Amino acid sequence: MYRAVTRQIEVIVEPSFLPERSSAEDGRFFWAYTIAIVNSGSETVQLKRRHWIITDGAGRSQEVNGEGVVGEQPVLEPGERFEYTSGVPLQTPSGFMTGSYQMVTENGEPFDIDIPAFSLDSPSYKRTLN
Repeated sequence: MYRAVTRQIEVIVEPSFLPERSSAEDGRFFWAYTIAIVNSGSETVQLKRRHWIITDGAGRSQEVNGEGVVGEQPVLEPGERFEYTSGVPLQTPSGFMTGSYQMVTENGEPFDIDIPAFSLDSPSYKRTLN
């Protein structure tokens, strides 16, 4: 698991390789990742936008920006947790992702929270530490 905490909001990521959706022969490798966002602060906040930087094992990067996550813009009161699962394909058997969520307080103050960088490694591929 990977963790980051910004302004008392914790983001926990757990990636998993999906061999049934991958094909090394076709250069297609697929991961699911489950993210939990935990509001340990004293303010109610809402997730408004996401920003991802996805980098494959060859160093090719792509950025993804959009509203919410999985079609939702969840509101998290103090002590609440929101969890979702999504997925990402790569053309290489390894890579990594990082990013941020744009949040807003109930008073309308926007701020960003970090998504921890996390590794995408297929189990049959020899891992290289960078």
